[in-house]
Amino acid sequence: MRRSVFNAVLLMSLGLGIAGLGARVGSFTASAQQKPETAEVKIDNFSFGPGTMTVPVGSTVTWTNRDDIPHTVVSTEGVFKSKVLDTDEKFSFTFSKAGSYPYFCSIHPKMTGRVVVQ
Repeated sequence: MRRSVFNAVLLMSLGLGIAGLGARVGSFTASAQQKPETAEVKIDNFSFGPGTMTVPVGSTVTWTNRDDIPHTVVSTEGVFKSKVLDTDEKFSFTFSKAGSYPYFCSIHPKMTGRVVVQ
């Protein structure tokens, strides 16, 4: 008798656990469709590559200076600003809002790029 009660309680607990897991899996699937990304921009030969990139909201973009010359990454609208990046140094920024984010190198203002966040 005790074993039957124990088995019934165990099965009921497992059923509730599985039901709860199913609810979490559904939520996970929905959020996975809008999964933030990581994207890279290489700074080389006095240019940002790619010059324009499109990423989802919540994505982190990392700029890496592959040039032998120092560069910066500065938003034209004051949203982000890196320190001076020497060779192989990196700067990252996470984009939390949709929009278009133009940027440039403050040392070499003709170097420009754009991140489009959707």
